[in-house]
Amino acid sequence: MGILLDILYAAGLAVLSPVWGYRMIRHGRYREDIAQRFGAVPARYGLQPTIWVHGVSLGEVNAARTLIDALHAQLPDYRVVVSTTTETGMAQAQKLYAPDHMVFRWPLDFTWAVGRALRRIRPELVVLMEGEIWPNFLAACNRSRVPVVLVNGRMSADKGYPRYRRLGPLAGRLFNRLTAVGVQHERYAERFASLGAAPEKLRVTGMMKFDTAEVVDRIDGQDALAAALGIDGDEPLVVAGGTGSDEEALVLDAFAEVLSRHETARLALVPRKPERFDEVARLVRDRNFALARRRDHADGAASPHGRPPVILGDTMGELRKFYALADAVFVGRSLVPAGGSDMIEAAALGKAVCFGPHTFNFPQADDMVAHGCVRVTDADGLARRLSAWLDDPTAAAAAGAAAREYVRSQQGATRRTVAMICDVLGREPAVADGAMATPRIREDHDA
Repeated sequence: MGILLDILYAAGLAVLSPVWGYRMIRHGRYREDIAQRFGAVPARYGLQPTIWVHGVSLGEVNAARTLIDALHAQLPDYRVVVSTTTETGMAQAQKLYAPDHMVFRWPLDFTWAVGRALRRIRPELVVLMEGEIWPNFLAACNRSRVPVVLVNGRMSADKGYPRYRRLGPLAGRLFNRLTAVGVQHERYAERFASLGAAPEKLRVTGMMKFDTAEVVDRIDGQDALAAALGIDGDEPLVVAGGTGSDEEALVLDAFAEVLSRHETARLALVPRKPERFDEVARLVRDRNFALARRRDHADGAASPHGRPPVILGDTMGELRKFYALADAVFVGRSLVPAGGSDMIEAAALGKAVCFGPHTFNFPQADDMVAHGCVRVTDADGLARRLSAWLDDPTAAAAAGAAAREYVRSQQGATRRTVAMICDVLGREPAVADGAMATPRIREDHDA
């Protein structure tokens, strides 16, 4: 099977090589750490046991933050190393974890590449965040008797589930190569089980993004951002965060309607993918909106003249700062069928949050609608909702407070996930904050 998959992967690389070549030249993607993609990851030296944590991209890398901190605290005898796949994931992993934790690229799923990576890292346990399941990697771990656990797992109804279902019995075989599966929601557990995952491997641990969301009123850097872009409390600010392709045009349509009622309102657009920043800037100008780009107004620089109504958040890692300054928030990739971006961070800041109908990546979205957030169906509905919140700041504040309390009520997934990992490693999880996990005492039943 591994050889067959290698052949299929090689064919896929050959077909996609022109696309990748174009992206390397045009966007500078895939250039860094090419050798690591083929298994030449940094070697682990010494005898300290190692836990390998993998997060595919930016969202998974962020979600792993509280888990990695908890593993370090409860299992200090283990070294934790972190891998990721994408450029944005790598940049964030370096920022969050290096140099305390080794950071490297996830290898492509060729048998020889994953085998090489495993020989160099020599992990005692591999932790996969959310859903990165590759057959050759799992097979290599099974052969080496390295347990692999999936944590913060999810499976969307319209993408992940149909794709695995097409595999038939092979899906169950793939999932049962995992030692344990911790999922975000009961709905996901049902989908894994229906595809053949053994029930004893499944645990509903909750969504760790609730734990990484800081329930605060202010964050570091928001005042400097406001000064750089001329944002003040006299002009209501709407933030559209994590937007996707074909969605910014809808947001601009809605904002034009908002401006007809609130002439001083401003919009901060923060696309999810950095390679789209220039494209979105052109779109804003084509719609005849004056534009200020964050990259042109760094902290400490002069703010833009004339207070342009649209701000483009075209830097990395500043979405939460924009959310902290917002009077109302729209969370993107939800008016288009992209599954939705993370609405939890804005809710944790106590902001009035709305999103579109396409949130299949977040089953918690329905619960959040019952706790202060609002689902809109189209650009007209978005315009009405934003205008209503700007008309009634008291209602907006109440919606934000309800959403924040829901976020607080859902925290604790990291603790449950660490308990599952400790069980796999034969440890008893810590019973108090700041304590360490202890070796499990084996009972001798032979008398």
